[in-house]
Amino acid sequence: MRLKKILLPTLIILNLFLSACVYIVLPEGLETVETKNNLGWSGAVTGVSQTDAGNLHIDITIRNQTGDWSAMKAVEGKPALLTTKDGKVQPCETVFVGTGGHRLAPGFQMRGYTAGTKAKPETQLIYVECAKIGDAAGAELAVDYVAYSGELDYYHQDAGESKGTIKLQLDKVETGLVYPVYQPVDDLILKPDVKITALSNTIISLLKTTRTENGFEFQWQNENPTEFALKIHIGNPPVIGSDGIIYGYYEIMDLTSTPLTPAAGKIDWVTKASVPKEVNNCYVLLSVESKKMRLYVNYAIDITDK
Repeated sequence: MRLKKILLPTLIILNLFLSACVYIVLPEGLETVETKNNLGWSGAVTGVSQTDAGNLHIDITIRNQTGDWSAMKAVEGKPALLTTKDGKVQPCETVFVGTGGHRLAPGFQMRGYTAGTKAKPETQLIYVECAKIGDAAGAELAVDYVAYSGELDYYHQDAGESKGTIKLQLDKVETGLVYPVYQPVDDLILKPDVKITALSNTIISLLKTTRTENGFEFQWQNENPTEFALKIHIGNPPVIGSDGIIYGYYEIMDLTSTPLTPAAGKIDWVTKASVPKEVNNCYVLLSVESKKMRLYVNYAIDITDK
């Protein structure tokens, strides 16, 4: 009897040890996938000027070369650094570099976004300003940034985080840039009549796009195949076009009211985006709640003919 008491705990420990050595195979689609050709975020200087106060103003376009949908912003509280041709380093405290919270499609470039507040939105161009300097010829600007790439999981918003530095030569001013696509990515851009499978196999369709006096009006439709009423969030999708500015104030998608789709039924609803009349060549940057609650997958929808 005493021998049994000794052997039993030993066998339990041995069994736990052997179990820990068993390989676990993840279901298909859950394996860690590393993005190929991830070159991070890069940029281009599109203008160098002097402000009325005598400061150096540098207009910038940023480019998503991560190979995935990605949001980025300059590291908060950290100045950009200007290195002159004689090696002197000067901090530049005014830094507006980022996507405004939005995830930008791979191969896209932008030069501004909607800031301000939801009630009073305003356009924020991307630029850096440096205090008075002597000679900026031959200088290099370095902006440290943090990026978040891939799908957006509300509960893990820092997932896919990476850091890098955009380095810009002030002598290399690029003009005549074409927005928003600078490097096409295969199978990225979807036609407007695409049907997108969302959470619980709900089908989301863009039924109609109308150009209005103030921008765009989008008529969406949800088709719910389940026996339960559902809410599928897409927020208020922003638009980017020929001027390289993302139009649409950023907020988490489920903060925007979305109608309840009845069981085994359909429902239509409308979103709007304020875009100037002269802006064309537009794409909708759509985030759809998919796979699980509050996880958003990104899509670029072509509305260039509107």
